Amino acid sequence: MKAIAFNGSARKEGNTAYLLELVLEELEKEGIKTEMYHLSGKPIQGCIACYKCFSVKNQRCSVDNDIINDCISKILDSEIVLLGSPTYFSNVSANMKALIERCGMVARANGDMFKRKIGAAVVAVRRAGAINVFSSLNYFFLIGQMIIPGSSYWNIGIGREPKEVKNDNEGLQTMKTLGANIAWLAKKIYS
Repeated sequence: MKAIAFNGSARKEGNTAYLLELVLEELEKEGIKTEMYHLSGKPIQGCIACYKCFSVKNQRCSVDNDIINDCISKILDSEIVLLGSPTYFSNVSANMKALIERCGMVARANGDMFKRKIGAAVVAVRRAGAINVFSSLNYFFLIGQMIIPGSSYWNIGIGREPKEVKNDNEGLQTMKTLGANIAWLAKKIYS
C-alpha cells in the first residue's frame, strides 16, 4: 500500500508539512509506503474548463505544461491520498485549489477514477477559518466517492510561524490518531 501527501503550503517545511509528516509517520509504522509532494515552487494553474478530459478520457489533463498529470499519476498509484493546506483567507491555498479543480475534473471525466481510495484532509491555521478549509478539502474526496476516516477531532493544527504547531498538543494527537485510523482502515479495505 502507498500513501501520497500533497502539501499545498508555500512553505515546504512549515506547519502544514509538519502535520502531514505526523500522519505519514503513523502510516509508515504500519508498513505503508509514503511520499510527500510539495506543490510550492512548481508550475500549477486552475482548470480552464476546456472539458477535453471528458472527450479524450485518457486519465490526463489536456493542459500539459505543469505538474497536474504527475499529481494524477501519483494519486492513481496510491491507495491513500492526503491533502494538506494552510488557511489563506479562510480557504485553501491557490495551489491546492488548482490541484482540486484539475484532478477532480479529470477523475470525474474518467468514471470517478479515485473512487474508494482513502482520503484525508490536514489543515494548518493561525487562528480562524480552518473549518472552511477542512470542508473544501473533504468535498474533493466526497464528490470523488472516496472514503474519509475520522480522528479524535477535526484534522487541524494551530500555529503561524514554521513548526509553531508543535505547541498544539491536541492538534498533534489528532494527526497521530488520524494516521492510525487511516492505517487500520487501509488494512481492512486493501488486505
